[in-house]
Amino acid sequence: MVSVGMIVAIAAFALVRNAGSSADREPTATGTAEFLKRHWRQPLAPQGQAPARFSPLERSPAPESCGACHPAQLADWKTSLHARSMGPGVAGQLVGMWRSDPESARLCLTCHAPLAEQAPGTPGFDAALQAKGLVCAACHVRGHARFGPPRRDGSLAGPAPRETLPHNGVTRTPAFLAAEFCAVCHQFETDGYALNGKLLENTYAEWKASPAARAGRHCQDCHMPDRRHLWRGIHDRDMVAAGVTITLDTDRPRYRPGDEVRATLTVTSVAVGHFFPTYVTPRVLVRLALVDGAGRQVAGSVDEHVIGREVTLDLAREVSDTRIPPGGRAGFTYRRRLDRGGLRLAATVTVEPDHFYTRVFESLLASGAGDGARILRAALDAARRAPFVIFARTLSLT
Repeated sequence: MVSVGMIVAIAAFALVRNAGSSADREPTATGTAEFLKRHWRQPLAPQGQAPARFSPLERSPAPESCGACHPAQLADWKTSLHARSMGPGVAGQLVGMWRSDPESARLCLTCHAPLAEQAPGTPGFDAALQAKGLVCAACHVRGHARFGPPRRDGSLAGPAPRETLPHNGVTRTPAFLAAEFCAVCHQFETDGYALNGKLLENTYAEWKASPAARAGRHCQDCHMPDRRHLWRGIHDRDMVAAGVTITLDTDRPRYRPGDEVRATLTVTSVAVGHFFPTYVTPRVLVRLALVDGAGRQVAGSVDEHVIGREVTLDLAREVSDTRIPPGGRAGFTYRRRLDRGGLRLAATVTVEPDHFYTRVFESLLASGAGDGARILRAALDAARRAPFVIFARTLSLT
């Protein structure tokens, strides 16, 4: 059973941010390092007073205000997990934490709702803005100044004088195209919380040691294709399916009753720039079983294997780690003797993006979640609907 205290620990360890630390990760250039050190210095300062000539639209940090001139980016953001980073799973846990441990609750916000205006007790706090999660301004606005990537042609400035442009134009920097930009929320420090000698959040380091990094492919190249603000990941079937290849082979094409079936299902990470999966939250379930001509499962014929990093709910112990490194593969062997003719081998690979959180929400609700129960029930319902199949194949055996 998970206690509220354990959930506080989960929030503190699993959601902590590496404030202003990207400069220590050997970024691509000194300018990038210095920019990121300033840009992500914690806590983020409130925006303060906007220049007098700024319109109400320009003064607002709400994503809808940005979308007035950037509708495509707003539309993409609305479909992303960034827009749901303060969804019911986080919000439900924070309900009690604000009373029992406000510092830990505030720590969660440094990645899930990082603007000063999203944190209670700071100047200009806006509860509605907090609920919107990781908004445009979190990455692109500091002190009402706008920041973004180089133009598509690589230039850092356009022909028009900045003072003639909306919100005084934008300061452009290659930092927005570098993996280090993402590392601030997707990498623990080397002395951060670890289990079995491995950091709980290690995505940037996994990428840095990967073939993708050696080929010069950064996080944004896969998760923000054509600069779209999508951030597709483990919750997106097409994204996951494109990152791996899955094969199912038998040692011979046909068997007779009494023969032993020997089959191998192989999952190869071909385009994932970090471990598959990278974090403790998801689980990938490989399932093989014999079925009859009507599709009924043969009793006692099921084999299941997990690809993932399993940890205890209190984050005290790593149970197993069967993840696949970038460019690596995992093979699962199936052996069963056929007791009759007409049987087939059915194989599925199912991704459960919120496996860990499903267990957390179930335990919290079972132990009494207080004021957060209603929100957590919504989170649990969403987590249970999240799994999807990326591979399904049935082979005739006889």
